[in-house]
Amino acid sequence: MPDNQDRVIVKRLNPFAGMVPVLLKEAIHIRRDPMALFFILFMPLMQLFLIGFAINTNVRDIPTVVFDAAKTQESQRLLNRFVNSDDFKIVSFVDSEEKLNREIIAGRARVGLKIPPDYSRKLLAGDTANILVLVDGSDSSVAGEALNVSNAIAFRESLERLLDGNTIRRALPVEARPKILFNPDSKSANYLIPGMIAVLMQMMTVLLTAIAIVREREKGTLEQLYMTPIKPLGLMMGKIIPYAVLTYAEMLVLLTFMRWAFGVPIRGSLPLLMVLIIPFILTMLGFGLLISTRAHSQQEAMQGAFGTLMPSIFLSGYIFPVDTMPIQFQFISKLIPVTYLIQIFRGVILRGAELQDLWWQAVVLTLMAVFMIAVAARRFKKRNG
Repeated sequence: MPDNQDRVIVKRLNPFAGMVPVLLKEAIHIRRDPMALFFILFMPLMQLFLIGFAINTNVRDIPTVVFDAAKTQESQRLLNRFVNSDDFKIVSFVDSEEKLNREIIAGRARVGLKIPPDYSRKLLAGDTANILVLVDGSDSSVAGEALNVSNAIAFRESLERLLDGNTIRRALPVEARPKILFNPDSKSANYLIPGMIAVLMQMMTVLLTAIAIVREREKGTLEQLYMTPIKPLGLMMGKIIPYAVLTYAEMLVLLTFMRWAFGVPIRGSLPLLMVLIIPFILTMLGFGLLISTRAHSQQEAMQGAFGTLMPSIFLSGYIFPVDTMPIQFQFISKLIPVTYLIQIFRGVILRGAELQDLWWQAVVLTLMAVFMIAVAARRFKKRNG
């Protein structure tokens, strides 16, 4: 008997008494929660992998469109300097300044080079030949690199002509005339906030839909609905349409704050933006339903929704340009719906792009929406029907 009393006294005095049973209990809970293990072990590795391999802050291969009105050996020599610098990648040649501007507005090129028709004549006459460098200012990091490198190329071309030529010159032979479009003051808010709104919309649509369905299942009300004459597709659409309307309302609120609180101008058509966003909302609502078919609790649904946040930030072009990523990560970025929404937001809001410039993004998002809703409806009906 005294021994038992001694043991009781020792347990009361030991601050770690009972630790082992609780430790074993929590270890069993963690082992039985594969979603928690996934986020604890996989997410840090994923973040390290993305930052180490996918993210490259060195701007290279900037998509460039060229309007060479001279078409001479001298102009070709200058273009070769741009190509050999590895900072510019010529993606197309156009035959008018209007098409040059359209390529930049559409987002197919970040830089436009215009070589005037009198380029060679001025060089041979000993005058200064000016070239126009149009830079898309909606991406401040790309714009700064394009300006610096284009000026350096023009200066190097001038130095070599001064050293090799016999003509006495009073000024530099070649001079770059840069012009920043859409964001001449290089305000970071103009670049970041439209992309941030796109990412926030993704999180809101996925999270709300996934949690709503799981909450109904936890309460048992989802099974009760199936006892009524409601069809599965009607039930699913009835659940997601209110969240689509809520997403629209929230987007208008965010755009209002963007315009009046941060001073970001909306250069394009707001009705066009509202139309182009429809397939994206349907895609992400379908993805939220897909998460709800796998999640057993609201916590798992939230973990699944937040799992989409990191790829959306790092691989969508929100912060880091997609063009600077390795080719395999550029392919992955094309599978992320928010990549196309960010292109639509920045195109309409910053560059004033029109439907003819963004039709490809709209088509891709529409195909994604059809596929995602079809897969989600199939799994939803299979699990709950």
